[in-house]
Amino acid sequence: MKTLIIIPTYNEITNIQKLIPLILNMYPELNVLVVDDNSPDGTAEFVKKFSEKDNRVHLIKRNGKMGLGTAYVAGFKFMLENEYEAVIQMDADFSHDPKEVETFLENIKHNDLVIGSRYIDGVRVINWPIRRLLLSYFANVYTRIVTGMPVKDATGGFKCFRKEVLKSINLDKIESNGYSFQIEMNFLAWKKNFKIVEVPITFADRIQGTSKMSKKIVREAVLMVWKLRLRSLIGKLN
Repeated sequence: MKTLIIIPTYNEITNIQKLIPLILNMYPELNVLVVDDNSPDGTAEFVKKFSEKDNRVHLIKRNGKMGLGTAYVAGFKFMLENEYEAVIQMDADFSHDPKEVETFLENIKHNDLVIGSRYIDGVRVINWPIRRLLLSYFANVYTRIVTGMPVKDATGGFKCFRKEVLKSINLDKIESNGYSFQIEMNFLAWKKNFKIVEVPITFADRIQGTSKMSKKIVREAVLMVWKLRLRSLIGKLN
């Protein structure tokens, strides 16, 4: 499959300088798209120079800090416009291990959405404070109860979609912009009866850079699951 990896960035220069060459070395057949929110640390400038030397690397530079969800939507539109068959979402901070990309490439051959799960095979999280781990774990329990969606890690961002899933969704109507974006996309794929599989991954907290988690993002996720359930009940889903 012609596959694209989308990496959203904001002030990730140290990580992206290491991550892009590593991915291309491990998976020479893949392309990488960085969607950068005008990072003041020069992330976009590095990617632009790299792309001029290697046509497997692409850049979308946006005008400001516009959020995770809209970054992925921009990346998905790029993917569809350029006729990729599959797309992998991946964080820039090495919390998602590039070695596990191989698992997604194998599983997407027989599924429509492959979700990298921290909770499908026990709890596979390294270096998180216990408070954040409990928040994440019970947020996923809460999501399953409210929506009925049979996914153990609905908030994780290490995923792979086939193009058919993204073509079936009106990307301009996606409302979420924080981590609830992951829930919304999973829910829509599930409700459209696409074949979803969770595969175990190990998530390691970032070593360099700053986490983008905030109280606003948590509140958005809490409300989004109820919006999705209500829309599903009245037949007003995307």
